[in-house]
Amino acid sequence: MNILNYYRSISAFVLLGPLCFGQYQFEVKDASKNYDAIIHIENCFGDKCKDRGMVELFDNKNTKVQSFTSDDLVLYLDRGERLIRGKMMTLSKEKSPVIFGDFNFDGTEDVAIRNGNLGNYSSASYDVYVFNSTRMAFVKSEELTELASDSFDFFKADPVRKRLITFGKSGCCNLFTTEYQVIPGKGLDKVLVKEEDMSEEGYVKVKTEEKIKNKWVTRTKVYPSDEYNKEK
Repeated sequence: MNILNYYRSISAFVLLGPLCFGQYQFEVKDASKNYDAIIHIENCFGDKCKDRGMVELFDNKNTKVQSFTSDDLVLYLDRGERLIRGKMMTLSKEKSPVIFGDFNFDGTEDVAIRNGNLGNYSSASYDVYVFNSTRMAFVKSEELTELASDSFDFFKADPVRKRLITFGKSGCCNLFTTEYQVIPGKGLDKVLVKEEDMSEEGYVKVKTEEKIKNKWVTRTKVYPSDEYNKEK
């Protein structure tokens, strides 16, 4: 372990005491332009790690920025990957339980930390922290955390339209897409709900409810399955 990783591990131990002793440790270097993440997690077995853990962020000067804890910091590894307690391992962006992005479209990078499988159909759920330029720190957003915990996996950010898009499903045949407008200083405003009903063989019934000039407009259309899937 190089000297930087040594001090990172020491700082984690000071913060959480016995929690970090003998933990599995990972570093993520390709998920953000501004930060590296060091992950400490209690339990790994097979190709999965889970339970209580901590994420430390470091800036480009290797200065520690902030720490976050999670009661269920889930991550998945390649099959057969050999893990050693206390040894730092590199984790790719795709396997990281940490997601970076500008989730409130204010021009600064925010961070989401995996916290179990509380989403739709037991999909991944996340605690979301937005960067507060006044405090110069990441602050948990209850609104965005709820959005990242109730839908199917993590939401999609559309920076052009300044919208957050969530997905969900019900049973075998119903898919849902919901869009929220991000309003600076106010929060989220639900502006679109689309339901795709594929319960009738050969057809897709699409019901769209859209908020236009503060009024909800509903449209329903039925497509042949082949035609609809080709358009998508």
